Amino acid sequence: MTQAGLRKGLPSDYVCGPAAGPAALRNAAMGIADIRADFALLDDWEDRYRYVIELGRTLAPMADELKTEATKVRGCASQVWLVTSVGNGGTPAGRLHFTGDSDAHIVRGLVAILFAIYDGMTPAEAAVYDPEPDFRALGLKEHLTPQRSNGLASMIERIRADARAALAGSTA
Repeated sequence: MTQAGLRKGLPSDYVCGPAAGPAALRNAAMGIADIRADFALLDDWEDRYRYVIELGRTLAPMADELKTEATKVRGCASQVWLVTSVGNGGTPAGRLHFTGDSDAHIVRGLVAILFAIYDGMTPAEAAVYDPEPDFRALGLKEHLTPQRSNGLASMIERIRADARAALAGSTA
């Protein structure tokens, strides 16, 4: 991807959410690899924050009726909603798909990064996957406020809990 593409904030090969389509098979590893490559092209953290915000803008809109207390992620200073489904939204059968939103721009970008990591994984993969190396490679952990770091941990735990619930449902 060119730096001109970065300035537009619309990575042409970013794989995340329902717009990715079945042809891309929502390859989570490719999505995060693309984000990592884009981060490497950016020299300062102001540009990287802008990029995270732009990633959040690439998320498909979340229907207002899905923004309920049941879908709200606890432990986030900002409002964050997350819906996990298995084999929906063009995701292959047995694979996770996420819909989410936040009322904060940077947090919405963090949601997009989490979806790039987890979307398309099986529930078994997502239940045990540690995204810490992904965030360390981006350098995000040391550039997030403690509140955002706590919120990120809450979002990761919610994804893992949803994956465990999907696993329990598939064996019942």
